Amino acid sequence: MPPETSAPLSPQVFMILLSLADEDRHGYAIIQEVAERTEGEIVLTASTLYAALKRLLDAGWIAERSSKPKGEKDDSRRRYYELTAAGRQAARVEARRLERLSQLARSRKLLPDLARRPG
Repeated sequence: MPPETSAPLSPQVFMILLSLADEDRHGYAIIQEVAERTEGEIVLTASTLYAALKRLLDAGWIAERSSKPKGEKDDSRRRYYELTAAGRQAARVEARRLERLSQLARSRKLLPDLARRPG
């Protein structure tokens, strides 16, 4: 299903796509990066992560790398994942959706107006 017509992404899936947006990673590195970036708000278990990775692979939003990224220690058990063009587009669509929701919340004074923030 094309990202433009897809339902909103779960926070976990969106965080996995964000995690792969700037760097190819193996599963445990994705878990660590998401926990760190969300300050522990989103914690991926191994079972949640690998179920999501399978769905993302099947959708063509990520791909398994055939080789490890440069600079990574060699561990044959690790599988590395990269974001595909379709996955990047899906993440963009979701980011735009979230941005529209944030703008709506600002218009209803639920969030501060960014233009009026000091700094």
